Amino acid sequence: MRMRLAIFTICAMLLGNAVFADIFQGHAEYDDRFARPQEELFTGKTERLDKNDVIHMTVSQVLDGTFSLEGDEFFAEITSDVIGDKGVILPKGTIAHGTITESGEAKRLGRNGYLNLSFDKLTTPDGREIDIEGKMSTKLHPIKEAGKIVATDLGYTAAGGVIGGLFALQALGPAAAVASHGYTLAGGAAIGGTIGLGMSLVRKGKNVLISPGDEIKVKILSSVDLPVYKEEALKQEELLYPGLDIRIANILYEKDPFGEVNTITLSLSIKNMSDKTISGMDLALMNDYNNIFNPSIFGDTRLVFSQIKPGDRFAGKISFSVNSVKGTYWLTVNDRRKNKPLVKISLDNAYKHVAKDVKKHNEKIKKTKKNYYKEDDPFDI
Repeated sequence: MRMRLAIFTICAMLLGNAVFADIFQGHAEYDDRFARPQEELFTGKTERLDKNDVIHMTVSQVLDGTFSLEGDEFFAEITSDVIGDKGVILPKGTIAHGTITESGEAKRLGRNGYLNLSFDKLTTPDGREIDIEGKMSTKLHPIKEAGKIVATDLGYTAAGGVIGGLFALQALGPAAAVASHGYTLAGGAAIGGTIGLGMSLVRKGKNVLISPGDEIKVKILSSVDLPVYKEEALKQEELLYPGLDIRIANILYEKDPFGEVNTITLSLSIKNMSDKTISGMDLALMNDYNNIFNPSIFGDTRLVFSQIKPGDRFAGKISFSVNSVKGTYWLTVNDRRKNKPLVKISLDNAYKHVAKDVKKHNEKIKKTKKNYYKEDDPFDI
């Protein structure tokens, strides 16, 4: 591990600051749908984002406790509308500017590495910059951290004691244990406990790794008053084709066969009164970076292998495997002759009409617990 870090450091010095400027720079883009007068965007009411409120975001780049440095900048994105009592105050897609304020590598005695992050500014899709104070840390409270280490190390020691006792029993036999009134077992357990204690002393904690798409929770440190958006102002622009009526009745987030939450299943009703014949293979999801995600073979495939001719109706489900269910997506119908979208329907617009129990399920499955730690490296001792 030390050799890898040394090589990385030398390469960084040789490459210079130009490379890292490209890595850590970012920007917030202006959203055309907000290119309207302020009175058309806001209701005229205000809502307070209170101190200690928590905002859910996803980071846009890798934050690694082994090479991310104090002072490094990064960007995160709000993945769901922040809603107050009067309406939306921070729309999905708002960008947060953050800085690493403190970092620490993993140490012996099972002490994990950590990152402390601070946030100073939000940029909304309509171009407003909002000063905030926010923080997020992967570091446990010292008492909790100590308790976790003690519990883990006692586990090592106890396991060592059990192994040592079993070794003595197998090596010397039950008769020796009875004849010595159990002292052979006790001695074996003591030896095993010593081995276990040694394991706990050399055991190294884990280093922090926050990857793009990972959700973080940012606590607000000071209150700020924000205007409330009109519902119409938050609608995504769509592309429709005359006579082709596609309705999204439901949006469900699911796990794939490998346990990853990266599947979006749509319940669709399609009424084709157009001059086009469409196939389920023409359907896809497009994100806001224009990446295309084709139907998944792990979901219901009836629609995928169906053709819907002029005058036909169809109702069914279709699933898509995506990078992250927290992104912004459109359901598209591809025009095969021109190789461009014939229809583009916003999932964000449709999600506003999804049943509350489905939204509750989706929020629960999205919040799969994340510990932000790297997997153990068997060669890192």
